[in-house]
Amino acid sequence: MAVAPDTAAELVYQIFDLQRAVRCIATASVRGQDTGVALQGVLRFVGEGEARATRLAERLGVSAPVLSRHIADLEDQGLVVRRQDPDDGRAQLVALTPLGAAKLRHIEEQRTAVLQDYLRDWSEEDAGTTAKILHKLTESLKQSARATAAGSITPTV
Repeated sequence: MAVAPDTAAELVYQIFDLQRAVRCIATASVRGQDTGVALQGVLRFVGEGEARATRLAERLGVSAPVLSRHIADLEDQGLVVRRQDPDDGRAQLVALTPLGAAKLRHIEEQRTAVLQDYLRDWSEEDAGTTAKILHKLTESLKQSARATAAGSITPTV
């Protein structure tokens, strides 16, 4: 069963509205901190495990030079380290330092507390259902994006 055009249009609107709201919350929550929203995004992806810088840039949707500047900033703060990829001497692997792992935990705990406060009038059931639906939406969009990148479908959005 396909999604109706009006429903798809409403989803697009709601997704963009959610992005704006999250961006506003994230921007407000980093005031006065040493790592801004962009650096926190890099830190989060690096926190998923050591990875090539090129792979991180791809996942974040930024150019290699932009990512390199972010990594240099995080390195200066002692939050990440770079090392040569043993499988390809031209590539670099990026990983969190223990200080970086602690910083990431602190950021995630702070974001969780802020969201809990903002959703204080929500039930646990509503929050859990929303999380499941957002996960399903995210996975569908990722699969479609991968298929588009592989050339198996033509994007229409």
